[in-house]
Amino acid sequence: MTLIATESLTKVYGGGVTALADLTVAVEPGIVGLVGANGAGKSTLIKLLLGLLTPTGGRIRVLGLDPSTDAAAVRARVGYMPEHDCLPPDLSAAELVTHLGRMSGLPRTVARERASEALRHVGLHEERHRPVGGYSTGMKQRVKLAQALVHDPDLLLLDEPTNGLDPAGRDAMLALVHRIGTEFGISVLVCSHLLGEVERICDTLVAIEGGRLLRADHIAAMTSATDVLAVEVSEGTEALAARLAALDLPVGREGRLLLVPLADQATYDLILGAVADLDLPLHRLDQRRHRVAELFARRESSHA
Repeated sequence: MTLIATESLTKVYGGGVTALADLTVAVEPGIVGLVGANGAGKSTLIKLLLGLLTPTGGRIRVLGLDPSTDAAAVRARVGYMPEHDCLPPDLSAAELVTHLGRMSGLPRTVARERASEALRHVGLHEERHRPVGGYSTGMKQRVKLAQALVHDPDLLLLDEPTNGLDPAGRDAMLALVHRIGTEFGISVLVCSHLLGEVERICDTLVAIEGGRLLRADHIAAMTSATDVLAVEVSEGTEALAARLAALDLPVGREGRLLLVPLADQATYDLILGAVADLDLPLHRLDQRRHRVAELFARRESSHA
């Protein structure tokens, strides 16, 4: 079944502000990234998917349902994690997630059990009885994720799930979202303005710009292998760079990666030989791929 399908979807707010214009896209199950700059129309699309807004024109289907007429049925099968802090500070996580489970139609006992399970999945089982107001930003984000999971949805809509988190917190949240999407059998739509984060965990990307579809495709199809080898060792990066330079191999740098132009198959052999001679732990050796962000940067520069 197609996860989300829109046909000429348009939303115009009062005053003639067009948030979405003639958006036609079909999204298959998996982990999907919805990306675009602030004001691109991402939040409007999410509200339309949930039935919180009515389209000005066009059609929209979520799990085969029309959210404009079947909003309750859609929300019974969809979990939503809002972007902004919206948690009552005096309630414990267990109380809050249980209550929202009951609002989703779960009986009291089942809601309590599901809340405990959801909080365990997001790593808050030991902290579940503490008031949410005393939680860190990362813990609050996890509570929001738990309440979106509590009724065992078929689809999760996550609006900027790494908002306000430090790098370690973002990595942990992305790993958690990826685990949910790959191990729990739940499709995930991740709304973000951070292309690099989305690229790390998503199978498919839907990019919108100015309310219009920019591109929708599998991540692999949106990137391409380059004639550059990316080399990463767990230690001894500087020594390896010096050895490769001594072998007349041009070496570039990108963080911990060494970038070496791929002339022919002998380039692989020279790099592997250098790694072996220096007795270094090889973490990565493969053709570097263009990142999605680079594709968008090139598109913007071509339109400048």
